[in-house]
Amino acid sequence: MGRFVFIVVTVILLILGGIFFYKFYFVFGKGVKAGELNYFVQKGYIFKTYEGKIIQSGYKGQTSGSIQSNEFQFSVTDENIASKLMTASGKVVELHYKEYLGAIPWRGFSPFVVDSIISISDPNQGRNPIP
Repeated sequence: MGRFVFIVVTVILLILGGIFFYKFYFVFGKGVKAGELNYFVQKGYIFKTYEGKIIQSGYKGQTSGSIQSNEFQFSVTDENIASKLMTASGKVVELHYKEYLGAIPWRGFSPFVVDSIISISDPNQGRNPIP
């Protein structure tokens, strides 16, 4: 009887571990997003994570006749990437990200995790400043 209980508990733990891995560590998608970096902050009560938002060019509406900007909220786990983004507010950034099926507290609030910076450029470069 004890061996049967051990096998059942082991199988249940393996299934739960597989579901947890699939939900929080399986990379569902990869991609690149570009836009103006709106903000980038470090926040959290227990787990200090880096969170940011870029505003993409163009507009979309949830319903007919409404307008809102395209926003991409993301998290960053790499300290080097975070330090570069801390000084890039207001600049146009191109970011490579991984999309997970769920967010976990020590990785950030967003299921989108930026893993590299492709480019950072000044949006006013080559333009005449307004007098």
